Amino acid sequence: MRIAIASDHAAIELKAALIDYLRELGHDVDDLGPETAESVDYPDFGYRLGQAIARGDAERGVALCGSGIGISMAVNRNPKSRAALVSEPLSAALSREHNNANVIAMGARLIGIEMAKACLDAFLGTEFGGDRHAPRVDKLSNPDI
Repeated sequence: MRIAIASDHAAIELKAALIDYLRELGHDVDDLGPETAESVDYPDFGYRLGQAIARGDAERGVALCGSGIGISMAVNRNPKSRAALVSEPLSAALSREHNNANVIAMGARLIGIEMAKACLDAFLGTEFGGDRHAPRVDKLSNPDI
């Protein structure tokens, strides 16, 4: 699977660890930045990730910042992106099964590397349930329906 990943300066170490992990699992990973721990604005990288998902450059995305909150808000500004902020595997799995999330967001100051990996495993290993959830998910990108 092709996965795009972006962070801010607060999550640069977690991003590096997750890139290595995803590659070990056999995924193609696009690192959308930043490259250093120099202070950056998380919206810039969240927007970049949302655009990559919307264009189809990646099937799934990983968004990271200190809390995961700000970058998930930025990703979700794109109507084709559905970022879910998670901190444990059940939420990660439900974000896929019920909400067809295509981006997982996590906070580097709130989650350890092993828990982040467990969340990624649940997120990537769960399929969208469809059926009764599909019309609801459609409304996320099309609020007028």
